[in-house]
Amino acid sequence: MEFSHNDNNNLPLTKFESMLKTNHILFFDSEEFENIIHHYLNQGKIALAKKAIKLGLDQHPTSINLRLFKVEVYVFEDKLVDADTLLNELYSLDPTNEEIYIQKANVLSKKDQHQKAIDVLKKALTLTDDLVDLYSLIGMEYLFLDKYEEAKTYFMKCLEADLQDYSALYNIIYCFEFLNQNEDAISYLNVFLDKNPYCEVAWHQLGKQYMFLKNYEKALTAYDFAIISDDTFVGAYLERGKVLEKLNRYEDAIENYSITLKLDEPTSFALLRIGSCYEKLKNDDLAVQYYYKTVHEDPLLDKGWIAITKFYNKKKNYQKALYYINKAINIDAENVTYWKLYSHINQRLNLFEEAERGFKKTLELGNYELNTWLSRGDLLIKLGEPQAAIYNFEQANEFYPENAEIEYRLAGLYFLLNENEKGKFHLKNGLKYNNEYSFILEELFPKVSNRILVRNLLKQNL
Repeated sequence: MEFSHNDNNNLPLTKFESMLKTNHILFFDSEEFENIIHHYLNQGKIALAKKAIKLGLDQHPTSINLRLFKVEVYVFEDKLVDADTLLNELYSLDPTNEEIYIQKANVLSKKDQHQKAIDVLKKALTLTDDLVDLYSLIGMEYLFLDKYEEAKTYFMKCLEADLQDYSALYNIIYCFEFLNQNEDAISYLNVFLDKNPYCEVAWHQLGKQYMFLKNYEKALTAYDFAIISDDTFVGAYLERGKVLEKLNRYEDAIENYSITLKLDEPTSFALLRIGSCYEKLKNDDLAVQYYYKTVHEDPLLDKGWIAITKFYNKKKNYQKALYYINKAINIDAENVTYWKLYSHINQRLNLFEEAERGFKKTLELGNYELNTWLSRGDLLIKLGEPQAAIYNFEQANEFYPENAEIEYRLAGLYFLLNENEKGKFHLKNGLKYNNEYSFILEELFPKVSNRILVRNLLKQNL
């Protein structure tokens, strides 16, 4: 029995907590202790659960169930040797107790001995008529072993025994998806829905499978049935909105997203999608209103700031785009996408030092895309910092060896500094890797490309 401080069945719990405050020892039968301990464990109140276990065993030292709770706490605290020792004692006292096997499997699972845990749980199946929990535990152990077919089989057994076991249904679909068996998942869900036609979760999952296969019309039908089964199912409206967007039915998509705002607390996802739909409908005023609402609802949602920045960027209102990307960076200075946008916008505004700083920060945050190295290096060239540019491209070379675009830039820089041997080395490399990129020299280093030494090298190799 689960206690609640709001019901009338919590007398043992109230009595127990009163006893703790007064230090007057009161008597409880073993079942009352079990319910009290179960309550505290569910609430995550481990210290109180341990007190209840100790007092319970003081009053009922032979209770196997109370000692099993002690095992559960040992496992929670990673005291696996203590748990094993106690389980062996209990097994000698009651070798047919299924809970002993379950806890033993729990210990083995904690030790990453998942196959042994499965073997123990399969033995427990022979000791009980309550099989659903055991099927679920076995399924989870198979998931730990990445044995998705076997896991799927056991989760299916759960669902056969209890059609309302939606966690088993989710796990089954997870296995199908991991195995790329979307068609099989559709067949399974259709059979399940024949038995349980008003299961909104199954219709929702069916819609997702059709969505994955880009069968948008069938996905739409599945979400329609999910909503018929439960017209307050927020997830179905959200997914239906996504499908309608794919079908370019933006006004219908807005309607579905808007329903979710009335059914539940507004979500930043729904607000963002509504803004995007309005933008596609060329209704800029409403689009930007919803982007504002998105970042107000969830300032940490990067997609909201990115959407509003890109909106102004497309409108060539670079000052406003810069204003919003700066606000985003002030909230999360570790977001790579923000810094990349910051750099591109500053480039558009001819603020090259700020743009270079943005690309540098992007690299410092671990974004080593080739274009980032090239963009930063080109800005350093433009800013008259050839040594810094060389260092940048030498670093890039470590990530992208034998890359012609990097080699031509290094060649131009070394020729610029009159380090002709290094310039020749990199120019020959560039020509060897891809001679079509030789125009880079002329574009970035026009004076260098006109030198006789460079022109002769190009003639010899082109």
